[in-house]
Amino acid sequence: MTEVLPQDWLTAVEELKADGFDYFDWLGCVDEIGRRNCFRIVLVLRDLGREAEARMLSCALPRDDPRIASVVDVFRGAAWHEREVAELFGVQFEGGERRRLLLNPDFEGTPLRKDEVLAARTGMNWPGGKEPGESDASPSRRRMVPPGVPDPAVWGDRDPSAPPADPADVAESAGRGRVRRRRT
Repeated sequence: MTEVLPQDWLTAVEELKADGFDYFDWLGCVDEIGRRNCFRIVLVLRDLGREAEARMLSCALPRDDPRIASVVDVFRGAAWHEREVAELFGVQFEGGERRRLLLNPDFEGTPLRKDEVLAARTGMNWPGGKEPGESDASPSRRRMVPPGVPDPAVWGDRDPSAPPADPADVAESAGRGRVRRRRT
């Protein structure tokens, strides 16, 4: 995988296309919170004349202003992928299409960011109708909250007069499973 700077992104893609990697395969995003404070854009191009040899480009974008040049003018097939990343991670592709692709136009948020808390993960039992230990047939186990559900002390059932939760604290508390506390 070749790492490029955001300002060199479009040039690197154009150079790979000129070198014969003219088949657009995939473009996606990875939220690296917890390891680095960035989003990583990954692009896969192939040269079908060389037994589908592939090249991968990646670019780290800052979380506070994730912007990168669109590659739609180089590869038209990238439009769907860019719209998906823009909608689900909040990355802005400059020069790309801005229409919604998957989410309702009224939806606010970026659901695939790790610091985004999804209400469905806190509002229903997870992963199904019964948690371990809720059935008479199963042995008693510690009840665990699954990864992705933040600690209510950080987000959720908090004092309304408290300041908003810090996104980094929410992501840290939601990053791993923990023992569920009994409410008294």
